[in-house]
Amino acid sequence: MQIIGKSIQRFDALDRVTGRAIYPADIDLPGQLHMKVCFAGHASARVKAIHAEKALAHPGVVAVFTAADVPVNEYGLITPDQPVLVGPSPHGKPGEDIVRFPGDQVALVVAETEEAAAAGRALLEIDYEPLPPVDSMEDALTADAPLVHPERARRDNIILEQNVLHGDLTAGWAEADVVVERDYFTSSQEHAYLQPEAGVAYIDEDGRVVEIVAGQYTHEDRRQIAHALDLPEERVVVHYPAIGGAFGGREDMSIQIVLALAAWKLGRPVKLVWTREESIIGHHKRHPAQMHAKWGARRDGRIVAAEIDLTLDGGAYAYTSAVVLKNALLAAAGPYEIDNIKISGWVVYTNHTPNGAFRGFGAPQGIFLAEMQVHHLAEALQMDPITLRERNILREGSILPTGSVIPPGVSMPQVLERLAREAGWRHENDRWLRPELPELPLPDDLPHTALDRVSHEWHRGLGLAIGFKNIAYSFGYPETCTVTVELYGDGEIEYALLRYAGAEVGQGTHSAMAQVAAEALALPLAAVRLVLSDTAETQDVGSASASRLTFMAGNAVIGAAQEALQRWRDGRRPAVAEYTYHARRTTPFAPETGECDPHVAYGYVGQMADVAVDPETGQVHVLRLLTVNDVGQAINPQQVEGQIHGAVAQGVGWTLQENYIEKEGRVWTPSLSTYLIPTVMDVPDEMPAVIMEEPDPQGPYGARGMAEMPFLPVAPAIIAAIKDATGVWFDSIPLTPEKVWAGLHGGNR
Repeated sequence: MQIIGKSIQRFDALDRVTGRAIYPADIDLPGQLHMKVCFAGHASARVKAIHAEKALAHPGVVAVFTAADVPVNEYGLITPDQPVLVGPSPHGKPGEDIVRFPGDQVALVVAETEEAAAAGRALLEIDYEPLPPVDSMEDALTADAPLVHPERARRDNIILEQNVLHGDLTAGWAEADVVVERDYFTSSQEHAYLQPEAGVAYIDEDGRVVEIVAGQYTHEDRRQIAHALDLPEERVVVHYPAIGGAFGGREDMSIQIVLALAAWKLGRPVKLVWTREESIIGHHKRHPAQMHAKWGARRDGRIVAAEIDLTLDGGAYAYTSAVVLKNALLAAAGPYEIDNIKISGWVVYTNHTPNGAFRGFGAPQGIFLAEMQVHHLAEALQMDPITLRERNILREGSILPTGSVIPPGVSMPQVLERLAREAGWRHENDRWLRPELPELPLPDDLPHTALDRVSHEWHRGLGLAIGFKNIAYSFGYPETCTVTVELYGDGEIEYALLRYAGAEVGQGTHSAMAQVAAEALALPLAAVRLVLSDTAETQDVGSASASRLTFMAGNAVIGAAQEALQRWRDGRRPAVAEYTYHARRTTPFAPETGECDPHVAYGYVGQMADVAVDPETGQVHVLRLLTVNDVGQAINPQQVEGQIHGAVAQGVGWTLQENYIEKEGRVWTPSLSTYLIPTVMDVPDEMPAVIMEEPDPQGPYGARGMAEMPFLPVAPAIIAAIKDATGVWFDSIPLTPEKVWAGLHGGNR
């Protein structure tokens, strides 16, 4: 191949590093107004009345919008259970006057200047009737719990409950020589993308509502805006300029509908930019998880039984919680074939910030449980952790807990072996032997902070973990992707135009699709031009999520290119081909047993962590985190490596630092000075990325989606390394220094 597999510089790289790239907050239009959102600030309350007279009287204030101004006051990616604005209205929709978390939006103030809008917001007077909150997953499931959504026909707080049953547990337990039973907890996580929510909306010359915003799915944004405004979809246009990160945090709506509403009502451009605190309070997070697991194995290491209970906190609204739970349930068995298994899962409403899509989409929580159980089984069996994994790992033809055969292209055994060898393990006499670590104390080149003890008597340890995750949508959802290729020229093709709506959220998808098009058309990369992320100019490709864009859009681009070339050969000028790629069909969970063919395809990853722990302060520093990732075919290896490094940094943050605290009806960590994310001093000193290329039979040129996979094993690998260093297991994250210190000194772990 001429272009695929080459580390070609991203076409937008220079603009981004020089500051020339235009993000939504950079855009100003003639005559624009400015908006501020009034957030509820309550976890659970009823809005009795909104008094806007003082705000409207403030100089420069043009309008105040409330629930009464929204034609269809509801939205939601899967379930439309969230009001656009919370408050009393003539719609008569049950529950639209109930505040369910502090970030609920209650009113909009639009003014000639941003300062006037802020001043007008401060003058709003809102009458709230406090309601009893649901402040935990345990509270949500009690028989007498307040209902977060009393308007629902279902009279409890359960969004979804699902079982997955396979084999005969009674027979499995009878066969087990060793049984390990543990409880686990994983925490919430803030996306912390560089650019907070921002956008501008206006009415174009055709009377359409046009919105320039950052998101992950242009056509879904358009659908939900049109629904709330009660407009035909063709009356709404959504365009994405440069996007400052996403990680799933822009998959659910935030400012899109309210921004379009104001522009539509007033007929003037309206701009909205959230502060960092508004962003943290106002958009969804990763689901916290409470999990219980009981696994049994024979003396030879074969895992013969597993029973798992898993509960996720969905927060105030459903968002993507149902699908996140389904993914978590399958990941909780890990990349292992277990003949006898029962997995029970619940996701519940609480009066917390809604939880939704975040890199891994349920798999990090499930993989955490699975890999921790394998750690504990290996210890109980006194077996090397690689040897134990090797004896249970998914292979070609393996049966999943859903009773279906895993799709072809299974490379988990190859990834595990490569990880072992890259990490220094030796294979002798049908077992793996771990490498020796250098003697302590460590050199003085560790970071020096106020927490370090002067003597630097750190302990060092090694740990590993593996993982797998779905590629593309799942559970029966019809997975498609549509692109258009146009060929221009006379005797020969002079250039190709690729119309592609995929969201560029940092992963390099635009450049990757240009490379795929150039390869498929046998053209130089410079001859491929792009029309991007605009619902008026491009067709629906689906969301930038589920590690799907390279896989789905790559196949669609190849199909469109082949059809366009055939039309070119037939003499058409220009030659235009619109092509829709249909992924193989999946099937939904059976309600009682979970039987199904859940996913289109999978990606596979393994990691080794080398850590240093200061027992006096509880500080953990990751010296080296090795990642082995099978990407099928690296379209652009440099971009693949960048995704691995980004996922590792984010995983280290989730494991060791990021502590989103929400209790007693408020968010206690609403800024990046209270919610800490990794800096350059906190990421691993070394992050070697081994890129494996075992072709996926369904992927474009064999490529697999991979952006989420390197996040999955980070936490259990680090925890195994901490155990190796200190002799102490931790079963929950984040492992802040205080928590590690307490655990090392007999406290809660």
